[in-house]
Amino acid sequence: MVKVTLKDGSVKEVESGKLIIELARDLSQSLAKKCVVARVDGALVDLKSPITKDCSLELITNDLPEAFEVLNHSCAHLLAQAVKRLYPGTQCGVGPAIEEGFYYDLAIPQAINAEDLPKIEAEMKKIVKENLPIVHETLSHKEAKEMFKDDKYKCLLIDAVSEDEALGIYTQGEYKDVCRGPHVMSTGLIKHFKLLSVAGAYWRGDSKNEMLTRIYGTCWFSAEDLEKYLQILEERKARDHRKLGKELGIFMFDDLVGRGLPMWLPNGFIVRRALSDYIMDKEYALGYKHVMTPSLGNVELYKTSGHWAHYKDDMFPAMELDDEAYVLRPMNCPHHMVMYRQNLHSYRELPIRIAEIANDFRFEASGALTGIERTRAFSQNDSHIFCRPDQIAQEFKGVVQLILDVYKDFGFKDYKFRLSLRDPEDTEKYFGNDELWEKSESELREVLNSLGVDYYEAKGEAAFYGPKLDVQVRSAIGHDVTLSTIQLDYQLPERFELTYIDENGAKVRPVVIHRAILGSMDRFIAFLIEETKGVFPCWLAPTQVEIIPVSLEYHSEYAQSLLTKLRRNKIRTELDSRDEKLGYKIREAQTRKIPYSLVIGDNEVKNNTVTYREYGHQEQITVTIDEFVKLIEDRINNLK
Repeated sequence: MVKVTLKDGSVKEVESGKLIIELARDLSQSLAKKCVVARVDGALVDLKSPITKDCSLELITNDLPEAFEVLNHSCAHLLAQAVKRLYPGTQCGVGPAIEEGFYYDLAIPQAINAEDLPKIEAEMKKIVKENLPIVHETLSHKEAKEMFKDDKYKCLLIDAVSEDEALGIYTQGEYKDVCRGPHVMSTGLIKHFKLLSVAGAYWRGDSKNEMLTRIYGTCWFSAEDLEKYLQILEERKARDHRKLGKELGIFMFDDLVGRGLPMWLPNGFIVRRALSDYIMDKEYALGYKHVMTPSLGNVELYKTSGHWAHYKDDMFPAMELDDEAYVLRPMNCPHHMVMYRQNLHSYRELPIRIAEIANDFRFEASGALTGIERTRAFSQNDSHIFCRPDQIAQEFKGVVQLILDVYKDFGFKDYKFRLSLRDPEDTEKYFGNDELWEKSESELREVLNSLGVDYYEAKGEAAFYGPKLDVQVRSAIGHDVTLSTIQLDYQLPERFELTYIDENGAKVRPVVIHRAILGSMDRFIAFLIEETKGVFPCWLAPTQVEIIPVSLEYHSEYAQSLLTKLRRNKIRTELDSRDEKLGYKIREAQTRKIPYSLVIGDNEVKNNTVTYREYGHQEQITVTIDEFVKLIEDRINNLK
C-alpha cells in the first residue's frame, strides 16, 4: 500500500499501481468526470498514470488553467493526426498549447489555406467520434529515432534530447508523437474546437530554416465557452487597430518604404501631436525640461553605455562615415547621460528631470511586426531623472502619481503594477551592493503602499542594474499591454562617470530613474484605437466637428463662416462641401466617428444657430454658435 496526500490534507491508502483515474472515481464519480490530469509531487501527469509510491496528489479539473492548456495540447495532436490522414507524407514539427489555444507547425506536401480548414475540422471530428485511447509510453533514444525515421523534424527534436534520457511517446490510433505530455485520456474528450487561421512559420523560429505551415486553433470544454470565445475574436477583429487605423486614415505602411516603418497620415499626425502636447504639458508642470537629441549616435556612445555589447542584434547595422561608425539609436538613455555630464552639478540642483519624445529604431524580426504595436521605427515618451539616493523615494512616488493621473484622464481602470526585484538567492549577477538594493527595494515598496496601489512582486525579474516597476493595462479585447515603466539604474551613471558635488564637496554618483508614461507613442495609439473602437474622445479626435450644409447653393456661405470661426477657436473642423445627398453625408460622418456633426439649413442661417448631433446619439440639439463653441472648448479642456 502507498499513501496519497490529497490537496485538502487528507491521506488515502491505495494499492501500489492503482491508476489515478481509478482513485478519482473512488473519491467521487462526478469529480472523476471533471478531471483532466493530475499533479503528483508538483508535476502534471496523465490520469492513467499508476501510483507507485507515497506522494502528494492534486486532481486538475476542467475549470483550472492547467486543464485548458492540456486540452489544447491534446487538440494540437488531434489536428496533426487529421492533417496526416488528409495529406499523406506530412511531417510534424511542434504543436504546443498557447495562451488561448494551440498551433501545430507542419510540413505539408501541398499548399493549404484558410479554405482548407473546414475539411481538416471535419476529419478531426471523425477522429473524435472514434474515441481513440491516448496512450503514453517511454522509449530509448535509439527506439524513438527508429519509430520516427521518416519524419526529419521529429528526429531533430529527438536529437536535441540527451541520448541517455528516455523519450515520451503518445499514441492515438495510427498517430504517434514525441511529447512530454500530459494529455487527456481519449480523443472523444476533445469535442469543442475551431481552427482559426493558417500562417507560415520557420522551423524553430529561425529564418534560415525551412518554412512550415502553422495552423492555429482553439479548444474548450463546452460548446458555450467556445462560442463565447469566438464572439470575443469577432469583437477583436472589429477593434483591431490595423483595420481601424486604415479606415480612419490614421497610418499606413508600404513595402516600398519598408516593413515596420509606419507613415502617419494627417489624422494620425493630429492624434500624435495632441498626445504629445498633453503629456509634455503634464511633465512641464512637474518640473521636467524637454530636450531634443539626434536619432543617430556614434557606435562609441553605445559601447560606453553597454548597449553595443548586449543589444547589438536588435539594432540596425552601423553606417561608416568619415572613418567613424554611426547607428540609429534604439533608445535615448545614452544621449541624455551625455547631456547631463556636460555641466558640473551641485546636490542642490538635483533632481534634474530630462524628457523627450524621441524617434527610436529597433531591428525587430519580420514575424514580430504587428501594425503600430510593434514596429522598427517608433517614438517614445521618455524621461531620465538624475537624483541623489535620498531622493529616490520621492521621485519614484512622483512618477507613480503621474501614471495614476494619466490613467485617470484616459479612463483606464483595469491595470496592475509589477515590481521587479532581484533574485535574493543569486545577488552576484546584479550591479551594486546589497545595502543599496535592499534600501531601494524597501523604499519602492513603501511608496506603493503609501499610495494604496495594488501590486505584486516578481523576484528575479529586475534588470541587473536596478529594480523596475511596470504597469500592465488590460485592454478591451482582453490583452495585458505594458504601457508604463519606471526603472532604477545604478550602472549608467558609473559607465558615463556621472557625478554631482555633495554637501561635503565630494564628487559622488547620482542615481538615474528611467521612466516612460505613455511608452511607445505608436503602441499607445494602437491601444487607444482598440480601447475606444476608433471613437476618440473629443479632445483627441482628428476632426472634432463636421459641418454639413443641407444645400450647397443656399447654406455654403454660412457654413464657411462657421468653419472659419470654429477654426479660429482652435476647434478642429471640416466642411463637407461635396455634392452628395444629406443622409449620405450624415452617415459618413458617423462612419468616420466624428464627435459632432453640424447640419446647417434654413433655420440655422436665419437664426444664426447650429444644430448638432453627437456621435452615437440620435438627438439633434440647436444652440447658438457661442454656446456650441463653449461646449466644445469645455470638452477639450476637461479631456472629454
